[in-house]
Amino acid sequence: MAIEAEETPPVQEEHEVVPLKPQEIFHIGRFTVTNSMLVTWIVAAGLIVFAQSATRNIKPIPDGKQNFWEWLVESLYNFLESVIGSELVRKTFWFFATIFIFILFVNWFGLIPGVGTIGWGHYDPNGVFHVDRPLLRGGNADLNMTFAMAAVFFVLWIYWALQAQGPGGLILHLFGPKGESKGFMKLVMIVIFFLVGLLEIVSILFRPVSLSFRLYGNIYAGENMLEVMSNLVPSLSWLIPIPFYFMELLVGIVQALVFMLLTAVFTLLIAQHEPGHEAHH
Repeated sequence: MAIEAEETPPVQEEHEVVPLKPQEIFHIGRFTVTNSMLVTWIVAAGLIVFAQSATRNIKPIPDGKQNFWEWLVESLYNFLESVIGSELVRKTFWFFATIFIFILFVNWFGLIPGVGTIGWGHYDPNGVFHVDRPLLRGGNADLNMTFAMAAVFFVLWIYWALQAQGPGGLILHLFGPKGESKGFMKLVMIVIFFLVGLLEIVSILFRPVSLSFRLYGNIYAGENMLEVMSNLVPSLSWLIPIPFYFMELLVGIVQALVFMLLTAVFTLLIAQHEPGHEAHH
């Protein structure tokens, strides 16, 4: 389907892969709005409206939208509580639940027919329309989006770490020797765990990069796979991608779950205390 046709570019021998970057749609002053950004706004607005309508009139016996929303939130809470414990989940659930629900529905929205296939493009010599600049594209197919979510977690991780350990406790947690040792072995362990602490700092700084590229890479790979399957046999372009759509539905859940679990476990590792030490309140 087409919204508008642009000037016909030179005919290419091979079909182009999905672009790495989202395309610009329009500008608001110096602010650029891309097709991936537009999808994130639509999904965020949809989730806010749905949550508001589902919880506007709370009933003792939920039904309809309220029943679904309570089931989703309660299931996530119980699952996270079994992973990171009741004390930590009370402080952090708002973020982990939000990030899971948002990533999941952004991933699934990108699979709706029309996303990536409606936009501006050109007709080839055979009269077939090719979309060069889609109106909508999956929100997590934009590395800026995935890195922004990872960066927000990184800031919150620092806050939760300082809240749980304190500045001194955080340094001791990273660099302090573990276990009991005496004499020369104690000095050796101090040096070893100091070096381990330096490696841990590098690992912590690299986490936003790994989180963002993992999510972006899987979504972008899924886009390319669906694009290839759709163009493999033009006469069967409506049939061949169907099994892969179901696989991408599963990938959407898995990637949302992986992002949430990794951030939750990273938080648990820094917030937990050594055996025999009481938590600092």
